[in-house]
Amino acid sequence: MTKLIFVNLPVADLPRAKAFYEAIGAANNPQFTDETAACMVFSDTIHVMLLTHEKFAQFTPKRIADAHQTSEVLIAISADSREGVDDITDRALAAGGRESRDRQDYGFMYSRSFEDPDGHIWEPMWMDLAAATAAMEMQPEPSAA
Repeated sequence: MTKLIFVNLPVADLPRAKAFYEAIGAANNPQFTDETAACMVFSDTIHVMLLTHEKFAQFTPKRIADAHQTSEVLIAISADSREGVDDITDRALAAGGRESRDRQDYGFMYSRSFEDPDGHIWEPMWMDLAAATAAMEMQPEPSAA
């Protein structure tokens, strides 16, 4: 059976958050959406559940982190190319997101980072696996101390 991932994010304004995720390419699944939650689908295996603070609080006894002030998680998502990384990041910025750090370009790996309107950090990334493997093979063996 294929494993699915559901990332649950607390949001202050559900309609705004839903519109943001639609703008960056997620599709809403109305079967799991109501006035307290929205299921946003990135792929057959990646879903983001946007939950009002009241709804999110039903699942945890902990205080909800203010993601504008505290990093609670970094969500990395793969892209098919460098252009794909730029595309989702540029769409996020146009939809009200904020770039949270400078782009990272290691030749074999390229990434950018943005925050959604609630401060949750997303890191779209692309990697040339063959080049990454070759780079790792060229590193010297660690010496025994």
